[in-house]
Amino acid sequence: MINNIVPTIMCGGSGTRMWPLSRKTYPKQFISLVNETSLLQDTLLRLPKECNQSILICNEEHRFLVAEQARSYVTNPAIILEPEGRNTAPALALAAIQALENNKDAVLLVLASDHVIKDTEQFHKVVEQANQLANEGKLVTFGIVPTHPETGFGYIKQGQQLDEFGYGVDKFIEKPNIHLAEEFVAAGVYLWNSGMFMFKASRYLEELKKYKPQIFAQCNEAMADINLDMD
Repeated sequence: MINNIVPTIMCGGSGTRMWPLSRKTYPKQFISLVNETSLLQDTLLRLPKECNQSILICNEEHRFLVAEQARSYVTNPAIILEPEGRNTAPALALAAIQALENNKDAVLLVLASDHVIKDTEQFHKVVEQANQLANEGKLVTFGIVPTHPETGFGYIKQGQQLDEFGYGVDKFIEKPNIHLAEEFVAAGVYLWNSGMFMFKASRYLEELKKYKPQIFAQCNEAMADINLDMD
């Protein structure tokens, strides 16, 4: 059941690593770096066509950039604005609450807006595989098989195999030094952490309420205030 997927695109980021080409007012996700379309537009173009309405999360100062770049590629996306960055957990909480307004079985496909993924067909296959696990109540993260020791990425250590494609997560390791990175690649059970996720919106909120009740309460309050303003 792929039509319950709600692509959720994280469009924040200040783009300081690629200055001066990328800058605070025009970070790299809005720039055409690989082809004639921007990285954000590439992200939207590779979404499975069966997916439901997309949610885009961005800084308030980028709202018009996001709307302009998205309008030719997705129909009436929901755009959630952050007055200031509060990291991933609350941003996804807002997206989950928004998605559940339209579909109680919504599954969020959380993607960065600045990734380069060349094999779209394979990407779609992996999304379908992850969707099966997400609909079983799993919180899915996508790992990338490392090609070399890399100190700029986080790593995921594989745990018990769940099915033909999925594994439990034994642990996450933030950016290691070069010696650890070499050990991880040699071990064959560590993956690069892609920063892409997939889970039922309701399950994510359950876990957030359990482990970060203050964030859960504040996000619910914020969305309630938005709905009141729109009434």
